[in-house]
Amino acid sequence: MEMETVAKGERTEELVRAVAAVWEASIRPTHLFLAESDIDELRPQVRQALSAVDTLVVAFDDAGKPVGFLGVEGDMIEMLFVSPELFGAGVGRRLLNYATKTLGARRLDVNEGNPGARGFYEHMGFAVVGRSEIDGQGRPFPLLHMELQDE
Repeated sequence: MEMETVAKGERTEELVRAVAAVWEASIRPTHLFLAESDIDELRPQVRQALSAVDTLVVAFDDAGKPVGFLGVEGDMIEMLFVSPELFGAGVGRRLLNYATKTLGARRLDVNEGNPGARGFYEHMGFAVVGRSEIDGQGRPFPLLHMELQDE
């Protein structure tokens, strides 16, 4: 697996589509609180976010296909998703370690309805420091605010 930081000007429509497909495949088994209509509504927003996020790191398999990605703004991890067939294979760990150790990210939000992700982040040294009843777009999907704890 290879990881590559993709600059804004190098994010082609083809890459954004492929990375958005990783997002969609990843959320289907983990975000069970989302209805199909929610996913339909989120799809263009995710593509826009992938194009606009300051730092986008993409993990590619040996065939050059995206299998995971990470988006960071300042010290905030805005997105981290992995292809479900690679859950538990270390892709998320590598991306998260890159975000914290290389990019200086220390904060993230996780959907309260995604306990697997919360457990992963806690295992990686993050702790819940707050909660919101709604997500960043005002939808009724509670978020847990997490911060990396000093080692």
